[in-house]
Amino acid sequence: MKGFVVAGTGPGVGKTTITAALLAALRARRHTVQPFKCGPDYIDPSHQAALAGRPSYNLDTWMLPVATNLSIFRQAMRDADVGVVEGVTGLFDGVNGSSDEGSTAEIAKLLGLPIVLVVDASNAARSVAAMVKGFAEFGPTVRLLGVILNGAAGPLQVDLLREASPPIGVPVLGWFPNLPELGLRERHLGLVTAAERTWNSEQVKLVIRAVESHVELDRLLASCDVIAPGEEPETISPQRSAGRNRRVHIGIARDRAFSFYYQSSLDALRRAGAELVEVSPLADRSLPATLDGLYLGGGHPEVYAAELAENHSFLESVRKFARTGHPVYGECGGLMYLADNLQTLDGRCHAMASVLPLSVEMQDRLEGFGYTEVQVLDDCPIASRGTRLRGHSFQYSCVTPKADVRRQYHTRRVLAGTEEPEGYCAGSVLASYIHVSFAAHPEAAAHFTRRCRQARVAL
Repeated sequence: MKGFVVAGTGPGVGKTTITAALLAALRARRHTVQPFKCGPDYIDPSHQAALAGRPSYNLDTWMLPVATNLSIFRQAMRDADVGVVEGVTGLFDGVNGSSDEGSTAEIAKLLGLPIVLVVDASNAARSVAAMVKGFAEFGPTVRLLGVILNGAAGPLQVDLLREASPPIGVPVLGWFPNLPELGLRERHLGLVTAAERTWNSEQVKLVIRAVESHVELDRLLASCDVIAPGEEPETISPQRSAGRNRRVHIGIARDRAFSFYYQSSLDALRRAGAELVEVSPLADRSLPATLDGLYLGGGHPEVYAAELAENHSFLESVRKFARTGHPVYGECGGLMYLADNLQTLDGRCHAMASVLPLSVEMQDRLEGFGYTEVQVLDDCPIASRGTRLRGHSFQYSCVTPKADVRRQYHTRRVLAGTEEPEGYCAGSVLASYIHVSFAAHPEAAAHFTRRCRQARVAL
């Protein structure tokens, strides 16, 4: 098995671009390449999937148990030649300053993967070697395969850096030129999503040429064997539930406005007995009549608020669906869509589905961010009372309840240490800013599908 991690010395050094380029180049060589992303990001995996031609999976040692990470990796790699894992922030950055917990380094060690370290070389010379030496000595238990210099000025600078590298024992595998024509537009949540726009065919050809011209890809592939970490883990098995042979139909909002889903969460819902049906709140006239439940993930509804508000028939079908007792679950963007109204940064107020008595207002700063622990206070569409969940939030809006609405969650933000009630519930509807991994909590996937099945029987 071949695989490696593309890690950075810190955020903004170009690991996303380098990962994308390597995926494209490997696929162009007829390799079946499987992408992964460390951490809770949704946007980078969407671009990776478009470039690799297969879904990208998130790996996360804080949200997901060790066995689940191992199973996700091994199952995704079953029919792949090479696994490419994009790191998160800097190589050793995690949930605290005293350990590798939640870091790219922890995932690399867990999976037995070597690391390709991306360094910003745009304004550096021999000092790069000192930086790489520091990374190599700080984490002696990680396997540094080599360095890719991003933004190098040209061969002369690269030769200078190669001269400095032998004493530290970490080779320079190549370099990547500054290519401004590769830039994708960014907004408050990062890059635009692949559902909106990803690299076009000419840009893909450009990065493939850059890799083939400047990166020792053969050398990288020859030395990136995976060192299996102990015993083969058990594979993720289907959930055992009554009536599993009667699959429920769960709508998944999927279009330019809604695209934030963990692939492993969708897989968990399928294992729990769900057939997932993609719906578009932007383009569809109404929900399909065959649906038993609805899952509205995150995304950028604020960017498309006017279009969403103009699709009156779809909004009405969501209202009717919720009124008749079908389970509806919304995360972040889904919460915003289920609210009464959404006020965008230009001050305009757009009518949404009015399923929950909430008013949402976009902000120009982060209102909530990071890993979050959740205790469920009462039975709800995805969990029973007392269930503990782990999730992540990336919130650029604030919500104001317009009437009494149940709070189903007691939350604690891990980095900030703050606690607050969250999770808005009315009848069969639950919405929250927190993205929960169903792969980490298969009992939640089973609970949701069971509620959908019960609602179908009752109706």
